[in-house]
Amino acid sequence: MKLESLRKEHIIKYLFAVSLLATVLIIGCSSKDVVQNMTPEERFQHAKALFDNGDYLEAINEFTVITLQYQGSAVAGDAQFYLAECRFKRGEFLLASYEYQTLKRNMAASPRVPDAQYKLGLCFYMLSPKSRLDQQYTKRAIDELQAFVEYYPKSEFVPDATEKIQELTSRLAKKEYDTAQLYATMEYNKAAIFYYDNVIEKYHDTEYAPLAYLGKTELLIARKKFRDAKTVITKFLERFPNSVLRSRADKLNEQIDSELKSAPAASGKESGNTNNASSEANLLRPH
Repeated sequence: MKLESLRKEHIIKYLFAVSLLATVLIIGCSSKDVVQNMTPEERFQHAKALFDNGDYLEAINEFTVITLQYQGSAVAGDAQFYLAECRFKRGEFLLASYEYQTLKRNMAASPRVPDAQYKLGLCFYMLSPKSRLDQQYTKRAIDELQAFVEYYPKSEFVPDATEKIQELTSRLAKKEYDTAQLYATMEYNKAAIFYYDNVIEKYHDTEYAPLAYLGKTELLIARKKFRDAKTVITKFLERFPNSVLRSRADKLNEQIDSELKSAPAASGKESGNTNNASSEANLLRPH
C-alpha cells in the first residue's frame, strides 16, 4: 500500500510539473501572439513601458520593429526617437547619434526633430575628450548644438546648449593655448606666435585669449622685439582693462617702456611674420 501510495504521489507531481510547463509555454506563446497582434500604437505603448522601466535592450527590439514594419504610422517618428534614446541611455553615443540623424533625415516633419537635434549635439558632447586629445567630436558637438540654437531659439534647452557651446569652445581654446605654450618652451618661436594668434583671433571670448596676449608679449620681450611687444600689450590693456591678469600686464608694460627708453633701436622689425609662422606651425602641428 505504501509503495502504491508513493507511486501515485510521484505521478501526481509529474503531472503537475507537465501541466505547469505547458501553462508557461501557452502563456509565453499567447503573450507573443498578443504583441504581434497589437496595433502600432499599442505596440509603441508596450515599447515605451519597457523604456520607462529601464529595459532598454527589449525596448530597442520593439522600437526597431515599429520603425521597420510601421514606417507610415503615426508613432513611427516617436519610435525612432526613443530608439535613439535607448542608445543614449546605454551610453552608446555614436549609435545614438546615428539614430537621431535617421530621424532628422527620414522623418523631417516629426515634432521630435528639435529634440533630436539637441540630443545629437549631446552625443558628441559626451564623446568630446580632454583638451590635449583630438578634438573632432568637440568641433562636431559645437556645430550640432549651434545649429540647434539657431533653428530652435525658443526651445527650453537653448540655455543648456549655449552653456555647453561655451564650455566646448573653451576646450578648443585651451588646446591651442597649450600648444602655443609648448612651442614657446621648445623655442619654436614662430610656431608659438602662430598659435597664440589663433587663440586671440578665434577664441577672443574665452579665458585663454588674455593669456595668449600675455604669452605672446613675453615671447616678444624674450626676443627683444619690444615695439611689437608694446603693440600686443596695449591691445590687451584696451580689451581687458579689468582682467584679473591686469597686474601681470602692467609689469610687462613697464618692462617694455623701460627697454624702449634705454635702447629703442634694439626692438627691430616684427619677427612674427604670419606666412613664416604659419609654415612652421604646419610642419610642427601634432597629429
